[in-house]
Amino acid sequence: MQKVNITINIPDEVRKTIFKIINKFHDNGFECYLIGGSVRDFIMGNEVYDYDFATNARPEQMMKLFRKTIPTGIKHGTISVLADSHQFEITTYRSDGRYIDGRHPDSVSFAQELRIDVERRDFTINGLVYDFQTGEVIDYVNGLSDIEHKIIRTIGDPIARFSEDGLRAVRACRFAAKLNFDIELNTFRAIPETLETVKKVSKERIRDELLKILESEKPSVGFEYLRRSGLLDLFLPELAECYGVLQNKYHIYDVYYHSIYSCDAAPKDNMAVRLAALFHDIGKVATKQPNASGDFTFYNHEVLGVRITKKIMRRLKFSNEQIDGVSNLILNHMFHYTDEWTDGAVRRFIRKAGLENIDDLFLLRMADRKGNGARKGLPHPIGRFKERIRRVLEAENAFSVRDLNINGNVIMDELGLKPGPIIGKILNELLELVLDNPELNERQKLAGEARRILERHKTESSV
Repeated sequence: MQKVNITINIPDEVRKTIFKIINKFHDNGFECYLIGGSVRDFIMGNEVYDYDFATNARPEQMMKLFRKTIPTGIKHGTISVLADSHQFEITTYRSDGRYIDGRHPDSVSFAQELRIDVERRDFTINGLVYDFQTGEVIDYVNGLSDIEHKIIRTIGDPIARFSEDGLRAVRACRFAAKLNFDIELNTFRAIPETLETVKKVSKERIRDELLKILESEKPSVGFEYLRRSGLLDLFLPELAECYGVLQNKYHIYDVYYHSIYSCDAAPKDNMAVRLAALFHDIGKVATKQPNASGDFTFYNHEVLGVRITKKIMRRLKFSNEQIDGVSNLILNHMFHYTDEWTDGAVRRFIRKAGLENIDDLFLLRMADRKGNGARKGLPHPIGRFKERIRRVLEAENAFSVRDLNINGNVIMDELGLKPGPIIGKILNELLELVLDNPELNERQKLAGEARRILERHKTESSV
């Protein structure tokens, strides 16, 4: 064990509350330390959102010490203390029993020694402890050295750690991406040996780890560790199959590397675009065909890509709203604009993609271009397209049936019709007319056009 004096800058809004809690424990004869990832992030200068504490006080003793508590995980010794509008999780020192479900110990034994609690944890960088009273970091597991050398290493035998909790192997890859660290060799070699335990982890927990990888500066670091360890084959086999699939002459990378580098290039604060960038070319594996010039084509890969993406996202328990948003971006990312497009064509594009998705679609297109490896920024035609869309939007034209200055009730009154499929057909045909000629978007003009559309349908039906 080593103790190192380190200055930790606790934000002012929680400092007073934290010291109040720590002092409460000490005044009643108990220990209490900040522990885990928050200590790591303080040392590295990263932003800290959660504060976890460890103590030798039992859960029932903690509940007597504090007026407002929540038995968050009392079976495993965890109590949430509510103080000054803040909530802090505090866990009794413990050792864990057998892990029979690949995620949780079947029993825990409360302990009085801090070292015992540290040694049950996952990685050395998460096993650091901070003593608020002395200002010292307590390090039983060489976590400070691993932070200095940018290493992810398990506490103790890596096969034992990963066999206990299948999520730990995925978390190793996530921390590598988040911190831009390397996974220590023996730790990495243990992952393929413990894949059966990973299979026991719920799809929701895998999805959450995937999202955390996508929030990192370079998700590609995490995805490469997932691929090389065999983890990617377990929950994203469709992406793993993209490895080694060569593209045409316009691409430097294969489909897999292009996908993860495009993901890197997408804004980290826009999860829909990051997911779309990761999956936008996933349909290329099945649509790859040689052409006469000896190169390759991938016709309609975006259409197949949507089907594959929906399958992936449903499997990982994403919401329908998330699935629809990402699928829309993938379906529309292959647009090819030229200055010959009419304003009507621009309006149809906006209608097809959805006005609310246009900005994200351009972000995806830029990430796709950067992920190519040879190009940066938007090509000039796309820049002109953005300006063209801006001008069309400023003209306040109709882009959906709801924007028409007429509705189904008016059409029924004007034409003496009853509710039925013909009303929707008339409205959609009116929209097509207005997309090409916005001046028609007036009630009387639309009523006249509706009448002509109805007469045409009657004539066609009688033939």
